[in-house]
Amino acid sequence: MTIYAVGDLQGCLEPLLCLLKEVHFDLKKDQLWAAGDIVNRGPQSLETLRFVKGLGNSFRMVLGNHDLHLLAAARGIKRLNPKDTLQEILDAKDCDELLEWLRQQPLLISEHGFVMVHAGIPPQWSLNTALLRAKQVEKVLQSNNPQPFFEHMYGNTPNGWDKTQSKNVQLRTITNYFTRMRFCNAHGKLELNAKKGPDHAPEGFSPWYSHPARKTLSENIIFGHWAALEGEVPNSGLYPLDTGCVWGGRLRLMNLSTRAYTHCQCS
Repeated sequence: MTIYAVGDLQGCLEPLLCLLKEVHFDLKKDQLWAAGDIVNRGPQSLETLRFVKGLGNSFRMVLGNHDLHLLAAARGIKRLNPKDTLQEILDAKDCDELLEWLRQQPLLISEHGFVMVHAGIPPQWSLNTALLRAKQVEKVLQSNNPQPFFEHMYGNTPNGWDKTQSKNVQLRTITNYFTRMRFCNAHGKLELNAKKGPDHAPEGFSPWYSHPARKTLSENIIFGHWAALEGEVPNSGLYPLDTGCVWGGRLRLMNLSTRAYTHCQCS
């Protein structure tokens, strides 16, 4: 079995099909991992969601902020904004089935010597701590009553983890780390407004992966979310897969065995 990991699809199905054809992806023996943000902003959000769900056990993913936004919007928590391309999913006859499947997906995968997360892991958390925190959110998200989670999911505050926070605030903080983080300080204090590249870090903050005492330095981490990185980071053991396909860039696929990248850009 060959495992491939792909960056943020965001409703860009054609480049994904291009990549799978390029590497001769075999549904019977290969597996595709996706680093979150399956939907939104691209032209085929509904078709993309249907396609990856249809891959069955040959597909794994972690949730990204756009995926969670879709789930919240479907519950009336947040209105769609003009840039969203999610209405076709909400109007689809199989909407409930698709969203129930999406709601069951994890925030973090740690298998085969790799860790996959949408945005990153804060420097103050070890992998074991990150897995425990992810399970906290997944347990509520996948429960029979996820409504309170979605009602408290949005917001930039608090800007870091504190064990004295209420449950709902803790869940929002964890979600922000795993699905929205770019810049933070060494103690995990978040800066969620800055979205440019690492050279534009706000004063007192650095890219989450760049802190020398980061507790996951020994891990191989696959992540997406940060298109402004243009797929390049100076640190070893990091595999940035969001190369801005939805913004006119390429879609990136990684072979976990060889760690080689394949790219495709389809009009």
